[in-house]
Amino acid sequence: MNVSRRGFIKGAGVTAGAMAISSAIPLPAWAEAPAGTVLTAGRWGAMYVEVKDGKVISSKGALAKTVPNSLQTTAPDQLYTNARVKYPMVRKGFMANPTAPDGKRGSDEFVRVSWDEAYKLIHEQHMRIRKAYGPSSVFAGSYGWRSSGILHKAQTLLQRYMSLAGGYSGHLGDYSTGAAQVIMPHVVGSVEVYEQQTTYPVILENTQVVVLWGMNPLNTLKIAWTSTDEQGIEFFNQLKSSGKKVIAIDPMRSETIEFFGDNAQWIAPNMGTDVAMMLGIAHTLVTKSLHDKAFLEKYTTGYDKFEEYLLGKSDNTPKTAAWAAEICGVPAEQLELLADIFSKNRTMIMGGWGIQRQQYGEQKHWMLVTLAAMLGQIGTEGGGFGFSYHYSNGGNPTRAGGVLPAISSSVAGLSSAGNDWAASEAVASFPLARITEALESPNTKFQHNGHELTFPEIKMIWWAGGANFTHHQDTNRLIKAWQKPEMIVISECYWTAAAKHADIVLPITTSYERNDLTMTGDYSNQHLVPMKQVVPPMHESRNDFDVFADMSELLKPGGRKVYTEGKEEMDWLKEFYDAAQKGARAQRVAMPMFNQFWQENKLIEMRKNDKNEKFVRYSEFRADPVMNPLGTPSGKIEIYSKTIEGFGYKDCPAHPTWLAPKEWKGSAKEGQLQLLTAHAAHRLHSQLNYAKLRELYAVANREPITIHPEDAKARGIADGDLVRAFNDRGQVLVGAHVSDGIKQGVVCIHEGGWPDLDPATGICKNGGANVLTDDIPSSQLANGCSGNSALVSIEKYTGPALTLTAFDPPKGEPAAA
Repeated sequence: MNVSRRGFIKGAGVTAGAMAISSAIPLPAWAEAPAGTVLTAGRWGAMYVEVKDGKVISSKGALAKTVPNSLQTTAPDQLYTNARVKYPMVRKGFMANPTAPDGKRGSDEFVRVSWDEAYKLIHEQHMRIRKAYGPSSVFAGSYGWRSSGILHKAQTLLQRYMSLAGGYSGHLGDYSTGAAQVIMPHVVGSVEVYEQQTTYPVILENTQVVVLWGMNPLNTLKIAWTSTDEQGIEFFNQLKSSGKKVIAIDPMRSETIEFFGDNAQWIAPNMGTDVAMMLGIAHTLVTKSLHDKAFLEKYTTGYDKFEEYLLGKSDNTPKTAAWAAEICGVPAEQLELLADIFSKNRTMIMGGWGIQRQQYGEQKHWMLVTLAAMLGQIGTEGGGFGFSYHYSNGGNPTRAGGVLPAISSSVAGLSSAGNDWAASEAVASFPLARITEALESPNTKFQHNGHELTFPEIKMIWWAGGANFTHHQDTNRLIKAWQKPEMIVISECYWTAAAKHADIVLPITTSYERNDLTMTGDYSNQHLVPMKQVVPPMHESRNDFDVFADMSELLKPGGRKVYTEGKEEMDWLKEFYDAAQKGARAQRVAMPMFNQFWQENKLIEMRKNDKNEKFVRYSEFRADPVMNPLGTPSGKIEIYSKTIEGFGYKDCPAHPTWLAPKEWKGSAKEGQLQLLTAHAAHRLHSQLNYAKLRELYAVANREPITIHPEDAKARGIADGDLVRAFNDRGQVLVGAHVSDGIKQGVVCIHEGGWPDLDPATGICKNGGANVLTDDIPSSQLANGCSGNSALVSIEKYTGPALTLTAFDPPKGEPAAA
């Protein structure tokens, strides 16, 4: 866990010369699909899906790679799992009396109905609620990881329908970067966490030290928001071979740290103490005159006030390395050495998002930018910071060529004279991570980013394409609040916990059962991929596009035509493709006509762009900050924000500050441990929890809990034992994975396990981490989630055997014909 000066110097000067990122096996512009396969794509990349006798039997990645991606093998599991929603289903008590239903969401059985019956029931109750309470009473935020594809986007299609219905309540932000995406515009003038990064070739050629601060790209780069171009993991593979020094700061020895092996130095701080650790490094920079005073003077504002805090002039507490060591658990000499290493080498600090999914999470990314500014390397080739190297392959150079547009949540042409549709998009919005509070306390005012907002009174929820019961913190509190609306509709492929807590559940197709298009690479736009339907829709599942088109017809005669704009699935895809082709032609990139492209069953790779290959984030700002100002009030990096000062939030001061969270090592009672809820290696959040890949990680058929040997020994827990993890919010059953690859005092349960609460004991039988996490906002500024701020107790489980039912359909769903 220690960085030694000797070990660092040994590899610090090695560079990769003019090494450029490329596939391990160069991929041609047109890739041939193997016989008997259909080319499609998912969030985990372009795939060849093998079909035999009308049934999918296997799937594999279509792009060349060095490191395998296990998620690409799951197509059969996605289609044929017992967890599929097969028919339209209605909760029994709701079916009997929709306006005053008996039973309870989550425990009532379901009744099978026809699609027409489901449509009629939803429409009648939707119109009743909308008329009685207004559009703000209908929540259609429906946040979650989208399906790949530019047409079949569940959340967008839902909101398109709700716009025609007259408006709805939506959401602000997301669970992934809730704190960072609000604080970063105040600091650097952009959301930053979703921006293109200094490119891989530039890093490989110029960077001497790469710092992985709270990130695990070997897991998170298996997927993308659209579809992964797979170049991120290949970059880290080349980084491993380059001989450059990699320093990984993480309470857990992640898959990425294991991947780098002896090429990386692992430092494990206490959870939630990143700001204190960075302050200790920053203090050393100042006291040893290693900080770049000229950069701070020219490119930042407010540093002088921050330095007063750093040196203890404003609060009588100097943030020395020794002070920081007491908090973060990393020796002072280690922090001093890091200051020396960072300042004397071209250093790129790659920050993860997990460190801001905590109470006071805004401070983490703000302090990381401040530390990078003190090093003075922002805007240099290979230096500075970056927040999306672990997401959607940020850093893979943007290609030249066509880019696909996508369907919009608003219908084209409705603003023209003569239409009688009172279309309206979101009429109210609130931070997504506060949905439980919105349900608990309607019409309550609260602060958000300098504004006073009001929670709407939600009477109806329609959630399409997202497993919020797995995403959201404090599951038991959510379940209680979830009983309040008058109607909840879930559009889903699978019987998630959210679906089991609905009134009406509609069976939706997977991406293998419909046609679509996608790009790979959210930043690179490297490939354009046909997502061809592989098999017909299973059971009675329908596409979201068709469901909401049908529902629009019930709003008003002719509503289907308005919703679809008179176009069916393939019409839309051709229109989107033609737009991309036009853009490609303007950049002198050839694309075939749509019909030829679709029949060929091949992807298109866009052309490399020499200028984009050399992209350096903030290089123009560094070259001339007057002509290229940032989007902050000062045009500079704001280490002290007068805007935030004006908000007067005690939980978000005007400069980066160490604020001890409510639940952390320093507040732990005897025996309590800090809970890390990291990303899993073999699923995407909750997606694929049911798949056969589960066999690679489950312990005693439960989610694993990683425990340090000393913590396990003190509690009589052995590897493979069943463990009860618990706190005041709930309890979960997990399988012990005893390993020295985690900081003592910390345990890890990967997020994404489906909640499976035992009616008799209340214990979650599948180890859903959010049963244990605290549902508190990061601060009044951003109201992000705090899923990594929780204390738990653990003990060897000696209770009765509990059968796992997370992936079973609820009572009432008939077996497939």
